[in-house]
Order: sequence, then structure tokens, then C-alpha cells
Amino acid sequence: MEAVAAIEQSLRENPDDHALWLHYADRLLARGDARGTLIRLEQRRMRARPADRETLTNEITALMDEHRPSWDAELPSGATILAHRYGLVTKAGVTWSDEAPALIEQVLRSPFVTALRIGPPDPVDEDEDDEDFELEDYEPDDFPLLRPVDVSALASLDLGRLTELDLSYLPLGEAGAKDLAASAGGHLIDTLDLRYCGVGDAGLAALAATARFDGLRRLHLQCNALTAEGVRSLHRLERLVELDLRYNTIGPDGADALLATPFVGSLARLFLYRSDVSDAGATALARAPQLPSALRSLWRSV
Repeated sequence: MEAVAAIEQSLRENPDDHALWLHYADRLLARGDARGTLIRLEQRRMRARPADRETLTNEITALMDEHRPSWDAELPSGATILAHRYGLVTKAGVTWSDEAPALIEQVLRSPFVTALRIGPPDPVDEDEDDEDFELEDYEPDDFPLLRPVDVSALASLDLGRLTELDLSYLPLGEAGAKDLAASAGGHLIDTLDLRYCGVGDAGLAALAATARFDGLRRLHLQCNALTAEGVRSLHRLERLVELDLRYNTIGPDGADALLATPFVGSLARLFLYRSDVSDAGATALARAPQLPSALRSLWRSV
């Protein structure tokens, strides 16, 4: 059992190690788990000639149809499966409630769950969050923040296995952000989605100050009542390549604070509107030599 657990840990850390997946497939087959066969079929399909892929795809589909209900039943009731790999759950979702912390602990015992979505207790319309949608002018009151919910139990969770954490639309508020900052683990988190969480400058500062988020590469902060002060707190996140700051009135000072960050030259994607930074801020971004040229040219066209 310990040997299998060690293989699973290695695969979480190196998910594209095809040789190790085949070794894991042998272990699964030895205990009668058909996912071992699925891994082998998927690996063969990746290397197969085009003429052979249809047959392999049909075999994979038949195997999934036969076994997927029992495989999915391994995740605790109340959790939602959001992504698989080789029939193994890699991303799960949980709706926040008083029972959510215990449910999350059970979900994170699943050996390959490295991405977690914790949704709000009440459903929200997420259609407005469209990357192709652009609002030329808006006021902060156009996006009222929801009343924060009590998420203090977040501080008791061990998130050390996760590489992706999605809390979008869960109204954390400043207190909830601080609870998240106090949670255990998290050093592997690569992607953090905090859209419409209302964390504010103080909440963001608490999150950015903890070493567990030093490895962040993608950070989504759309509509969080942030100002230039919140942008300044991002300076220790040196590995960011994607940043969403839309619908936060950061102004020209926020644009300057962004341009002073250590990661600004590495950004591949930056989501901001002119209304977020003002005309002066947009001009500063368009002229800033430290911003990658592709992003700078986009700002010249705004």
C-alpha cells in the first residue's frame, strides 16, 4: 500500500510521466482495477497511427461506459466531479455549507484530486463573466458585493495537495480571505480564482503575505473592491503570468503599482479595462517598456 501511495504522490507531482503511469497501471491491474487497462489504452492511442485510433477510442468508450458509475461513486456524496484523467477524478466541486469542511477533507483523500472548486451556498449567474465582454464605463455600485458568509472553517483545512483552487463567487470578504491565508499547506497552488469574492485590499494583502501562495502563476481578482493599495500587496508574487483585475477601481496609482511589480515583464495575460485604471493609467500601461510588447500594443488600442 505504501508503494502505491508513493507512486500516486509522484504522479501528482509529475502528471505527464507516461512511464510512471504505465507502472501505476500494472499496480491497478494487479488488484483488479480496470483503470489499469484504461491507462494502457489511452497511452496506446497517443502513439497509434490514425488508422488505429478509432478502434482504440471505441474500446476506451466501452470501458468508460461500463465502469465510470462505480469509479465516480468513490467520491463522497455531495461532491461534484469536474474533471477526470484515466477514469480518476482530478477536479471536484463542493458547495459551501456547515458540512463543507468535512466533505472537502474527504474529497482531498481521493489520490488524484489536485483541483478544487468551492462554490457559494446560493447559485449565481456567472454569464456576465465573459472574457469577450467589455464594459467601457462602470461605477463600483454596478457590481454590489454579496454579504460575506462565515468561512472561518477554511482555516482548519489542509490544502497542501492542491495546485488549483477556485473560490469564485463565494463571498469571502476580508475575514474569509484571512481565514484562507491561515489554512494549512497550499504551497503547490498554481491557480487561484477569487472572482467576486469581495476580499478587499486588506484581505488580498493577507493572502499575498503568506508564503503558501508564493508559487502562484494565475490569479483572478475580478470585482473585489480593490484599490491601488491592493495591487501593491501583489509584489511578492514573483511568478505570476496571468492576472485579472477587472472591475476594481485601482486608478492610475494602481497602474503604476502594477508596473512596479517584479512579475510585470513576465505577464502573458492581463485583464483590465480603461475604467479600472482611468485614461491616465491606460496611457501609462501603453507606454511602459517593462510591460511585454504584446500587452503594451493592446493598451495602445484601448
